[in-house]
Parts: sequence; structure tokens; C-alpha cells
Amino acid sequence: MKKHVFSSMMLLFSFWSPRAFGQSEFTLASTDLGEFFSLDQVYDKYNCGGKNISPELHWQNPPKGTQSYAVTMFDPDAPGNGWWHWLVFDIPADIMELPTGAGSVFPQLLPETAIQSINDYKEYGYGGPCPPPGKPHRYFIKVYALNTPFLRLPADTPPEIVFQEIKKHSLEEAEIMALYGR
Repeated sequence: MKKHVFSSMMLLFSFWSPRAFGQSEFTLASTDLGEFFSLDQVYDKYNCGGKNISPELHWQNPPKGTQSYAVTMFDPDAPGNGWWHWLVFDIPADIMELPTGAGSVFPQLLPETAIQSINDYKEYGYGGPCPPPGKPHRYFIKVYALNTPFLRLPADTPPEIVFQEIKKHSLEEAEIMALYGR
């Protein structure tokens, strides 16, 4: 009997998915990234040898109620509690892509309202991969559809606080993952 009830409940919940109502899945993609980061995207300091250019990103099918977006890039394989490489928020809801190099503070390629906060390099904007020598690290780039137009945070807010606010206001998220090792 319990197995039948569980199966019935699973069937019922499957009908509550966005696809059941004709909505497509919220997705993130990049024309610049494959399985691995290129040297263009790798950090340009600490003998990492890259150009520190953020990849192009585009997303589609945001959930209803989206008022803005946030984008993050995080390395969970870094020593300690991971490493924040990029946090940008207050991206207007009508923007569905970031061009190559948008993570640069100068020139400003992001919408006027967007804020690039400080990363774990203690710099504003994008900071590319630069893991210690050894096994390649995983880098998760995520776009979050938010239920508020502004997070109302200053750019020097620590990454962990920015992430908490993003998660608090997140309707849905989409992600891609790329690797890099030295």
C-alpha cells in the first residue's frame, strides 16, 4: 500500500513540473566555453598565463515573475570553502546575454544597473580560473532568475553575503560547468 501511495504521489508531482504546463526549461549556454576554459578566460596574474576575459553567456526561458538576473562563477574544488570568481547582479530582466569580456570593469560592457561585486581575488568583476597545479578544478557558472529588480547591495559586499541574497531571491537557476587545470 505504501509503495502505491508513493508512486501515486510521484506521478502527481511530475505533473507540477514546468514542462507539464508547456514551459521550457531555464537554460544557460556559452559560445566561448567547451569542456575546458581556454587561456583567454584564465586569470592573468599569479603566473596563470591567461587573458582574464569572461566568456559570452546567454540564457533562455526564464520563469514567470523574473525581475532581474544574477550571474556567478564558483570553484568548489578550491581549498577551504571554494572560490568565488565572479558575481554580477541587478541585470535587468530584458537582458538575456552577456558578451565576451562583460566581466571587465573597464570598458563597462554590462547594463548600467548591473553591479560586479568583489570576488575572492579581492577584485571587482571577473577573475578567471587559476587553480594550483594538479587535478583540474570544476567551475560552475550559474544564472539566477530573481524575484526582485535590485538586490540593493554595494559592490564591496563580500561574495558569501551576495550569494546569500541571490539565493534568497532566486526563482530558478541554470548552470554550465567547465574545467581547468595546470
